[in-house]
Amino acid sequence: DSSTSRGLGDVYKRQTVYCKEITKSTSKNAQTCIKSSEIAKNSVYNRQKKEKIMIQNANYYQRMEAQLARIDSENIQHGKKRMLLHCCCAPCSSHCLSVLAEHFDITAYFYNPNITDCNEYIKRFEELDRFIHEVYVRGVEVELAEHEPEVFLEMARGRENLPERGARCYDCYKLRLDKSASYAKDHGYDIFTTTLSISPHKNANWLNEIGEEMSRKYDIEYLFSDFKKKDGYRHSIQLSKEYGLYRQNFCGCEFSRRAAESRGQIE
Repeated sequence: DSSTSRGLGDVYKRQTVYCKEITKSTSKNAQTCIKSSEIAKNSVYNRQKKEKIMIQNANYYQRMEAQLARIDSENIQHGKKRMLLHCCCAPCSSHCLSVLAEHFDITAYFYNPNITDCNEYIKRFEELDRFIHEVYVRGVEVELAEHEPEVFLEMARGRENLPERGARCYDCYKLRLDKSASYAKDHGYDIFTTTLSISPHKNANWLNEIGEEMSRKYDIEYLFSDFKKKDGYRHSIQLSKEYGLYRQNFCGCEFSRRAAESRGQIE
């Protein structure tokens, strides 16, 4: 009858309203969940971004100090580790050796194909050899690698006019660290690093990035560094004066020589 129909109609209306409220509430909760998820994602993204920036701006000198502390504790039990130290020249090596000699038995490894002039190559090596034999009675040896200017020139082909600290320099670092890491692994060294980070003209982030890459490639530990920190570069200048070391005004490659000549730094 009509009363029953009205009663059923009222129930239907109440159910419809109830369902709409449930739907509205569920939708609101879903939106809240989506919003919370987005906030969480943004939080993770921002944290990862900050971590990436921190890695890019890492204080490599502090990382080196942490490594050295751990290595010293290992040395107490097993004796000094053997380090292959890639050396670019005597002045830069002077400070680096003063930091590292107490921690390792070191071989100063001279491999710099960027020095295309043979006379300059030998001159820089002989100065490194003289300094080490004058200062270090034991614990530091010197190794002269083959002179391979053709390797550098092939890498630099087509990039001769790029400015210093650019892509050519990055690959030059890589040439030298790859060769050094390979030699260190093949000759039973425990760890390797380079003196290059002492120069204010060299990119320490790049050097440590490449060093870490070579560490993985050859399965040998790399010592992170930024030797210019804590007045390291200034100390190298002082040691150069004290021992009368030959200090060059260009990195060694013919492109940096030309740039130095144009600035009137060398004749």
